[in-house]
Parts: sequence; structure tokens; C-alpha cells
Amino acid sequence: MTHSQQLRRRLGAAALLVAALVTSSACSGDDQPGPAAAATPSGEPKTLDGAKAAAQTVFDRFSGGDFGGAWELYTAAGKAAITRADYIKLNETCARHGLPIELTSARLDGPGKAVVIARQKGAAQSYTMRYEHNAWKLAPAKQGLALYAKGADKAIALQKKAGTC
Repeated sequence: MTHSQQLRRRLGAAALLVAALVTSSACSGDDQPGPAAAATPSGEPKTLDGAKAAAQTVFDRFSGGDFGGAWELYTAAGKAAITRADYIKLNETCARHGLPIELTSARLDGPGKAVVIARQKGAAQSYTMRYEHNAWKLAPAKQGLALYAKGADKAIALQKKAGTC
């Protein structure tokens, strides 16, 4: 057997050993529910902490300029109000990205609904998070939905006219 064949055999055995260790530790017999016990099957935790984490992810994506990623975390109604491409175009033109958005407080408001307060450059605003399809999603406000329904070009024109773009 050549040296390279021996090395490949040892690496293969090592890989199998690592796989066995990972599998056995995952099935250690510890059936006690942990902090994630409130999570739905293959979903995010349906808790206030879960809502806060999801909201902060949306805010981080938005302030970082990842508008497509932020749109992905919208509710179905939010996604239906504006296409991904129009959302990106609107926000690349008018958004104040680059400024961090800080989650300052949050509360549950019934099953599957949370209200979070976020601050950007001193201004605070409330947002609604909804639990749909096993994940927390941002629900755009009625004003946002109305603006999005106009499409990116009209929304940009309206925001420029209002001095908010």
C-alpha cells in the first residue's frame, strides 16, 4: 500500500469517527426540553426572545443595505404589497441605510404577535412582528403597505415630493 493510500485510509477513518461522535452526542438520551422547547417543529421559537431576534435581523439587514434580505423577512401581506425588486429600488433610492437600528423594547401582544420598538438616529418607531409559517416576520404598517402598492417609481416620486427621499 502506498503512502498516499494509507493517508487517505486514515483520513477516511477519522472522518467516520467524527461523524459517529457528532451523531452519538446528538442522541445522548437527554430528553429534557431546553430553552428552545417553545419552538415549533423546524421553526423559530414562538417567544418574545424569538420575535426580538427576528426583528433585530430585519433591522440589521435594512441598515446594512441588504434590502432584499429585509424583504425576505416580511409577512406574506408585506411581500404581496411590493415586489422584491421594487422594494430594493425604493430603499436604495430613499432609505437612510448605514445608520444602525437599535431594538429598545418589545412585548407580546397576543398569540403570534409582538410589538417591538426600534430607534434610529434618535427617532423611535413601533413595528409589528407576526408569527407565520413557523417564523417571525415583520408586518409593514398600513401607510407602508399603501405606499408599496403604488410601485417603486410612484413611491419614490411621492417620497421626494414629501421630502423624505
